[in-house]
Amino acid sequence: MVDERQVIEKLRNCIDPELGINIVDLGLIYSVGIDDSRVNVLMTLTTPGCPLDSYFVRDITDKLKTLKGVKDVSVELTFEPPWSPAEMSTESKDLLGFVN
Repeated sequence: MVDERQVIEKLRNCIDPELGINIVDLGLIYSVGIDDSRVNVLMTLTTPGCPLDSYFVRDITDKLKTLKGVKDVSVELTFEPPWSPAEMSTESKDLLGFVN
C-alpha cells in the first residue's frame, strides 16, 4: 500500500506552469489521505479565479495513479483558508523574490 511520503514526493513532480515551482513547495497541498487504493488530496490554488484548476486535477490524478497500489484519486479544491505566500517553502520564496 502507498504511504503519504510517497504521495507527497510524487506531488513534487506537479509543477505550476506559470511559476515553475512544484505544488508542494508552493503550499497548495493542504492534506493527503489514503484509504486502501484511493488517495484523497485537498488543495488550494493561488487565487480562486486561477484558470489552472482542471490542469492541476488532471496532472495530480495522472501522476498519483502511477504509484503502485493506487487505483483511484480524488482531488478537492478549497479556498478556506485562502492561500498566501506564507504557505510557500523558503526555497520557493527565494526563487520568486519574496523577502522572509
